[in-house]
Amino acid sequence: MTTFEGSSRRSRGLVLHGGASWTQAPYPALVADRAGGVVEVNAAAAALFPGAIGGARLRDVAPAWLAEAHRCATEEGGAGRTGAVRGRHRELTLEAHPTAGDNGDVVWWLVDDTDRVVAETALHDERERTAFLADASTRLLASLNVDRCMEVAVRMAAEHLADAALLVAPAAGKRHPMAASVRGSSVVHTIGRIDPSAVPGLSEALQGFPPVPSRWIDPSALPDWAVPEGLDGPVGSVVVTPLPGHGVPAGALILLRRGETPAFDASEEVFARVFAARAGVALSAARLYTEQTSITATLMLELLPPKLRQVHGVEFAGGYRASRDTERVGGDFYDVHPSTSPDQETFAVLGDVCGKGLAAAVLTGKIRNTLQALLPLADDHGNLLRRLNGALINNRHARYATLVLASVRREGRTTRLRLTSAGHPRPLIVRHTGQVEEADTSGTLIGALPEVSARTAHVELGPGETCLLYTDGVTEAKGGPLGDVLFGEERLRAALAECAGLPAEAVVERLQMLASDWVGTGPHDDIALVAITAPHGTHLTAVDGHTPGRYTA
Repeated sequence: MTTFEGSSRRSRGLVLHGGASWTQAPYPALVADRAGGVVEVNAAAAALFPGAIGGARLRDVAPAWLAEAHRCATEEGGAGRTGAVRGRHRELTLEAHPTAGDNGDVVWWLVDDTDRVVAETALHDERERTAFLADASTRLLASLNVDRCMEVAVRMAAEHLADAALLVAPAAGKRHPMAASVRGSSVVHTIGRIDPSAVPGLSEALQGFPPVPSRWIDPSALPDWAVPEGLDGPVGSVVVTPLPGHGVPAGALILLRRGETPAFDASEEVFARVFAARAGVALSAARLYTEQTSITATLMLELLPPKLRQVHGVEFAGGYRASRDTERVGGDFYDVHPSTSPDQETFAVLGDVCGKGLAAAVLTGKIRNTLQALLPLADDHGNLLRRLNGALINNRHARYATLVLASVRREGRTTRLRLTSAGHPRPLIVRHTGQVEEADTSGTLIGALPEVSARTAHVELGPGETCLLYTDGVTEAKGGPLGDVLFGEERLRAALAECAGLPAEAVVERLQMLASDWVGTGPHDDIALVAITAPHGTHLTAVDGHTPGRYTA
């Protein structure tokens, strides 16, 4: 066969499938026979594969992936069963589409797919980064604990951004709290006395200034504390970026890569700053929450009801339940101020401030502090209430309160009480027989009128008898089958009668349990109880007179 005749045969085969002008196509195109030999190429393919001339082996002049695709196409009996294939050639990404010729030859049309692949890769990377940032935000904000937030930040940074990460928090005194993580290892928390200026850009990052480019940082000059333990081999590249917070910097993040790992490029540095911004917001929120919690806990110590105990042979027990289970303080309160000696009166108070929640608790704290300052006047309840009323009238809070005061002293086997109500439910006394009495005291509420008046009742308790001070949250608690029936004073009296002879703490626990069962999960007001009990008999300790003694017959 002459060269001319071969060309004519080949051309006839290609006219049917590829068109007469295929050699002029702008896309590279080449024809290979069943044996994998190059039959003919157009000018674009010749420029792409300089060695692709007639008679050359395809595997010698074209990429291996194209030669393998041609082998599969011819072995399967035609290119119709082989779809487009994609592969790299030099810096290009090519997509090859096969077309079968008349006599088993295959025409491969090649399309430069580099730009599309680059775009798809960029889109895929951006989606992964977006998903990572969303996950990071969720995990970072899942906890308002500072140490936990630092731990999550460095672990995620080491897993996704670098080989190791070190988070340096603002100095606490002269030491910096730090958290370090190496990919695949646990997080290590330390507090060290470091010199931030030893790492280029770290001092500035801790002050919230923009980061320095990673190319300005010499990895070999890093101090030992800046390289997390467990990072094998020399450090190849470093990124230092600030952690911006709410108003003040939340710290700085140091990212490190090993020498064999590709160095940080510009886009990765930008992405590291985006991650650091989210980590900084989470850390700042955690620190703010910690500070507020600490302040709240300090203030709460002054607002919480005190733990009551036996004082000079008299039992005191208290119980409190806020109107909401999520709150610890409210408008009901009680206090007991022990006397310095057994022959002096111990002063107790139980009150109910108008309102609920923290706003009422603030006024509660003011009343408790004012009463403590007025303790020298406790021998005259009327005078004490007038002074307290004057303090509340002049206060900016437009709230009022009801109170019941009790001055208690034990004389032998008898416990004597002076009880004064200021607009409050009258105290109840349960005798050892189970009989329940009401103290004959009354008065006007505090903080509403310029003048107040009150009548004091004098009560004596024998061994085993109890005086109960309570707020209307007990009697007005709604429950029952439909949740709309008041607990009421009659139920309270009946329950108290069953407590005859019980210790003060048992009386409070019993009444609290009944009230809680009555309201169930329904809404209710604040509930406060104080039981003052004359024990059957007590052997006072010789130490301080406050420790509960032995009960005797």
